[in-house]
Amino acid sequence: MEFIVKHIWLIPAAPLLAAGAGALLPKRRRRSGAGLAVGAVGVSFLLSCAAFWATLHGGRATSHFRWFDFGATSAQLGWMLDPLGAIMAVMVALVSLLIFIYSLGYMAGDGNFTRFFCFMSLFAAAMLGMVLANSLLLFFICWELVGLASYLLIGFWFQKPAAAAAARKAFITTRIGDLGFLVGMLALYSKTGTLLFYDGGGGCLEQGVIGGVAVSTAIALLIFCGAIGKSGQLPLHVWLPDAMEGPTPVSALIHAATMVAAGVFLVARVYPLMTPQALQVVTWVGALTAVFAAAIAVAQNDIKRILAYSTVSQLGYMMMGLGAGGVAVGMFHLTTHAFFKALLFLGAGSVIHGCHDEQDIRKMGGLRKRMPVTFAAYAAGMMALCGVPLFFSGFWSKDAILGAADHWSASRGPFYLGLFGAFLTAFYMTRQVCAVFFGKPATGEAERARESAPVMTAPLLILAVLAVAAGFFGTPAWPWFQRYLEGGRAGFDLSRLLDGRALTVMLLSTALVAAGITWGGWIYGRAGRGTDPFEKARPALFACLRRKFFVDEFYAATVVRLTAAFAMFCDWLDRVVLDGAVRAVSWLAVALARLNRSVDESVVNGGFDAGTEAVRGSGAWVSRFQNGQAQRYLRVIGLAFCGLLILLLWGSP
Repeated sequence: MEFIVKHIWLIPAAPLLAAGAGALLPKRRRRSGAGLAVGAVGVSFLLSCAAFWATLHGGRATSHFRWFDFGATSAQLGWMLDPLGAIMAVMVALVSLLIFIYSLGYMAGDGNFTRFFCFMSLFAAAMLGMVLANSLLLFFICWELVGLASYLLIGFWFQKPAAAAAARKAFITTRIGDLGFLVGMLALYSKTGTLLFYDGGGGCLEQGVIGGVAVSTAIALLIFCGAIGKSGQLPLHVWLPDAMEGPTPVSALIHAATMVAAGVFLVARVYPLMTPQALQVVTWVGALTAVFAAAIAVAQNDIKRILAYSTVSQLGYMMMGLGAGGVAVGMFHLTTHAFFKALLFLGAGSVIHGCHDEQDIRKMGGLRKRMPVTFAAYAAGMMALCGVPLFFSGFWSKDAILGAADHWSASRGPFYLGLFGAFLTAFYMTRQVCAVFFGKPATGEAERARESAPVMTAPLLILAVLAVAAGFFGTPAWPWFQRYLEGGRAGFDLSRLLDGRALTVMLLSTALVAAGITWGGWIYGRAGRGTDPFEKARPALFACLRRKFFVDEFYAATVVRLTAAFAMFCDWLDRVVLDGAVRAVSWLAVALARLNRSVDESVVNGGFDAGTEAVRGSGAWVSRFQNGQAQRYLRVIGLAFCGLLILLLWGSP
């Protein structure tokens, strides 16, 4: 384990090197750029598996290096190998590898193919560096690199105004949360003198309560602000659905394994800093986000936007699991969600590709027979997301969260919200599947749709298997995932599955999922291609959900308008007040300069000129006695001699 942790930097270094090399390749070297990217993330996956193997028996190893010195102290950066980081590295590398392979087919016709894989490699490198960092400072550096890469990828088709606007929106919105993260990090360093997670008793996470409960809670909530921004929690969720303007593989990477998972992983990594008060905030924010986003997804018509709001909702579940049940509960759902959400986004990309870039589910239909492989994989992902028992991973991870919320002593509110969110999830996913794969084709593009190439369907099938199999590693009867994160061994005990309270929660959530699927199938399975039945029955509510509860409009009318007004005020202040003050000072300086010139020319120069004129006149008069004529000199001498005689005679008695 010590040997591996000393070389663990190679895991993020491989895709980072591929990104650097890809940036130098010309556009025509498409195969080289793609080969470098896929090969590098493949190497990262193999190294991550080796690191994971080393942690199977628990334990933690760290490796540090001194970055720079300032005063008597030094900034320490480092890497850490522990179960939490190892399982995340394997998941990130595996999902990234499958998405990279899928992109070979999806992006084959794009003119900027090489640049795309360069940006994707940078994205994967930043995420892998973040999950393995043992310093909050190094974590923050990789965190910001993830934000940069997301900006580049969301706006990859920058010639589209919507894509460029979405990239700016994502970058600016996440910076708001990052500012809180940065302030919390500085406050943490001021209280502890270190930003290391673990260092044999010297790391900030091993020091317990920092400066009292109130200070610890404030620091934890400031750091949580970063997670709110990156993971699209209320109220900073608005950027995430708009990120769909990027290519579909980017959407899968952002929404499954990398950017949005970063916020959840941050809370899990700094969990020892989370006080009970901070965890209450995390739980409530997660529960409200889960229901809020699920309700919005009910009324969306863009296939990727539905999945985007589904991601926001599931991220809320993860936060609720972290707050109410601990690291293992939230991280288990993060891991299973990575597989089935990547599957759903890549399946949506296959549908969009087959329908000639059409994304409106109202213009699809009947694709079940035309794209059977995509349909089978998508159905597996849909059932995993809905939490269909007993063979889909989402069922086990979602029920673990609901069970933790049921046992949460602070309030029953998040539990009820979680149940309602489970019903909504089943409903809107059934609506989407019915509109896309069942019924008759609504347009010619849907009529002409064909199955995608094997390079795109093979990753779908692998992810479909993972969407099913991953859940069995965290069942109540065999909680391997939970014991692995805790450093223990998991034994098989069927009696835990038959626990009365847990079984009640399981049956209740199953009933709600069944109700959501049944109701959605009954409404949309027999609906035509006209007005949405829900919209027809409740037009006002449907319009409110379709417009996303008018949150964007509210921000535009308040935050954006106030910001614009403040910017105009600053512009006026700069042009009128500051520039006016500068001009007034310049006018005063010019007036003083003119006065100085007048005094200099009239008084100083005048007096000096008058004095020099008198001296010049005296000199001219005296110069008459020295004109070079000997006769004049003799006369002067004679006159002087006569004068001397007169004085002598005058003065003698």
